[in-house]
Amino acid sequence: MSDTRPDISVVVPAFNEYESLPELVERIDTAVQGMNRTCEVWIIDDGSTDSTFEVVEQLSQKYNFVHGISFARNFGKAAALAAGFDAASGEIVITMDADLQDDPAEIPALVAKIESGYDLVSGWKKDRKDSFIKNNTSKIFNFVTSKAVGLRLHDFNCGLKAYRRAVTQSVRLYGEMHRYIPAQAHRNGFRVTEIPVKHCARIHGETKYGSNRFVNGLLDLMTMLFLSSRGTSPLHMFGRIGVAFFVPGMLINLYFLLYWMTGHGLHIRPLLLLAEVFILMAVQFISLGLLAELVVAGRNPEREYLVRKQI
Repeated sequence: MSDTRPDISVVVPAFNEYESLPELVERIDTAVQGMNRTCEVWIIDDGSTDSTFEVVEQLSQKYNFVHGISFARNFGKAAALAAGFDAASGEIVITMDADLQDDPAEIPALVAKIESGYDLVSGWKKDRKDSFIKNNTSKIFNFVTSKAVGLRLHDFNCGLKAYRRAVTQSVRLYGEMHRYIPAQAHRNGFRVTEIPVKHCARIHGETKYGSNRFVNGLLDLMTMLFLSSRGTSPLHMFGRIGVAFFVPGMLINLYFLLYWMTGHGLHIRPLLLLAEVFILMAVQFISLGLLAELVVAGRNPEREYLVRKQI
């Protein structure tokens, strides 16, 4: 690699995509040459079981701007993007999928939008070439996510995006948190927008996403909301829940205390038992918040991937 930092870094996560990579790199080269910009391409082989990394090695010999990282096993798209972000040195970073459904010809439009003043530009697959079920579940996911995070985007999960380097260095990626990079960037104060992009039908191979991604996506959304809003002080969140149980529990107990002090006998009553349950729940949530505070105070995030080979 040259010591001179390229203008653009393209990060491509790949899992069993050996057939698509030669055409993808050629089309990226054509798109960037038309912009008169310097470029590097990082292909992250996410533990492929086919000849994906052998193809990456061949491409790196043909094109001096192509580089590759091979994971020891399949760690997932978020880890692949994290590795690509760590390796990328360009001031503008482009991400795209390796299956040729993202069109490299969109790179100039994404870069132009970044240079107009935005920090993250997400692609919007306005005319999706996917199945009816996938199209409509995606609409539901994007609607729920937009409402939850306060950022209106039509397509959070589009692989084709452009970032300023500061954004790629600020986001936390693990699990399936790659879906929420725009949401993380928005909550960190970066300017986020989207533009319509061309979406192509898959030519080679098959989709790598199963039905479990919807459940995982919902759980990761809850994680992202918690970490971004209360990550520095978990006790603020758990403590509020604890207080919400503690106050009615204490009020009910106070009522029965006054009732007993006025000479009335106490018996086992459902309302009294409910008050004790509330108190126990309050103690548990506050204790959980304190334990979470200890974890946050002593956490030391580690990388979520293991590199086998890099070229």
